[in-house]
This record gives sequence, structure tokens and C-alpha cells, in this order.
Amino acid sequence: MQLTHYNTTFKKQQFSITIICENVTNAPNIGSLFRTADAFGVEKIIFCGSKIPLGRKMTKTSRTTEKFIKYQERETVEEVIIELKKSNYSILALEITDNSKPIHTFNVPTKKPIAIVIGDENFGISNTALKQTDAIIHIDMFGQNSSMNVVQATTVALYEITKQLR
Repeated sequence: MQLTHYNTTFKKQQFSITIICENVTNAPNIGSLFRTADAFGVEKIIFCGSKIPLGRKMTKTSRTTEKFIKYQERETVEEVIIELKKSNYSILALEITDNSKPIHTFNVPTKKPIAIVIGDENFGISNTALKQTDAIIHIDMFGQNSSMNVVQATTVALYEITKQLR
């Protein structure tokens, strides 16, 4: 018998994980990020940039999870990273670069809260933000394309990170 969210036996758990979104502005992606954050017990989402669409188009895909996940809107990603570093966060960037490490080989810090920086749907994470992070991780891919939708990539990363934290 198929189970619903009313009768699953999943144990609720929250992790000290914050998602930092740098210029993620697609409303359906933002709604999906709320669902993903809820599914993986993420503590908070911080949206950086201007014109973050948190209206009806977003709630269509969030399915009310925006009511359960704390979130903030901030102007710049750089100031958020500086603040979180002062609060002893380990800052990880989810991006493919010439020095990024495959996420499945990366040992996630287990003694510190974690912030995952994700980037603009078209341009990724800015070089300025990348330079501020403690590590850059990527997801190995095996097809023709070298990129993945920001929400899909975040979901894969959260799966691996929470697997290591459990």
C-alpha cells in the first residue's frame, strides 16, 4: 500500500543547514527549494538579491512548505557569508569549478553548522562569493550536459550532506 505524508514513518529531524541563494529568481524554483528544504530538515533559506518572487507562482510549487521553513531576504550574498563565518558556519559552494571536489568524496564537517551557497539559474555563483567559501563541491554527471537545474542539484547535495550528518 502506498503511504501518504499522514501515515509515513519518517522521523522528523532538523539539521543545522542554511541554504544561501545568490540571485535565484525563478518563482517555481524558489517554491521547489522550500519543498526540498522541508524534506531534508533544513533550518533556513536566505535569498540574496533583488526582486525575489515570493508570491502566488512560488506558493504553487512550495505546497505550503514556506510556512514551515524560516527564510530571510538579504541584499548581498557576500555580507551573509561574512556573518555566517563569524557564527562558525562552514560555507560550502555548490558549483563546478576547476578546483571543486566531487560531493561524494567530500567529508562534510559534522561539528559546525553548514551553509550551502547555490547560484543564479543561468550564471551560477559569482566569483566573489566563491572566493569566500570554505569548499566548493560539485555533483559528478555522466551525460552530455555539464549543468543541472539549481533545485535538482540542491536536492542531490542535501541528500549526500544529510546522509553524512545522520
